[in-house]
Amino acid sequence: MKELLEAFETYLKENLPKAPSFHPYYEKALGEMALAGGKRFRAALVLAAATGLDATSAQKAMSVALAIELFHTYSLIHDDLPAMDNADFRRSVPTLHKSYDEVTAILAGDALNSHSFLCLANAPLPSETKVKLVAILAENGGAAGMVLGQALDCRFEGQTLDLSQVEFIHRRKTGKLIAASLQMGAYVGGADDDFAKRLYDFGMDLGLYFQIRDDIIDATQESAAVGKPTHNDDNKNSFVTLLGLDEAQKRAQKEAQKLREAIGSLPNALCAALNDALRGYI
Repeated sequence: MKELLEAFETYLKENLPKAPSFHPYYEKALGEMALAGGKRFRAALVLAAATGLDATSAQKAMSVALAIELFHTYSLIHDDLPAMDNADFRRSVPTLHKSYDEVTAILAGDALNSHSFLCLANAPLPSETKVKLVAILAENGGAAGMVLGQALDCRFEGQTLDLSQVEFIHRRKTGKLIAASLQMGAYVGGADDDFAKRLYDFGMDLGLYFQIRDDIIDATQESAAVGKPTHNDDNKNSFVTLLGLDEAQKRAQKEAQKLREAIGSLPNALCAALNDALRGYI
């Protein structure tokens, strides 16, 4: 996975959106947050699912992994805006609205959203597969998916929700794009609909675990260690504020064990690829 992610990093740098004009910094802003780094977690899941099912599919999967990475980056840029989290930095660098201005941040996010679908349209894959991938990203990243989760999270900030409502939010805000990454990678690797859905369902559970883990990190680590503002969830419906730190940690351990068991039931090559991609997380 290390070599695969290194190859992806090169691919990302070579395939960022281009928009030459006389604007002093718009084109630079398009790639700035993607180039700032990040875990490449969702891209790694695409690559792991694809190559775990078909060892020859790495090159075919690159544009799909890039689409997911750019779409995720757009969501972070918008999440950090003054109207939402009003964050000063992300990935240890200033957020775009701090480096430039709010208009540039909004438009850069819009551009990355659109460009992610162009990456899928231009992927070296059969047209039937590309249509599936476009539909998956639009459905899971859009109106009833990630955006709905963000809308609910913002609308009910400062109001206490119950556990089922918090899970509903985070299965959409975080889970659906993670699940989509695995499902899209599965199709690149040649999976049928049933197996791709199996990986999608695993991804939904992974996304919930990932959010619980992120809430714990927010409560227990300092900003400098994680590259973004922490201790920022006191007025939000996080798993830590709802359950308390000890119970949230117990829930995370329970979810991690469930995920390890699910991975162990997969075909050997895919099991190995996912274990590699998730090392350090579960």
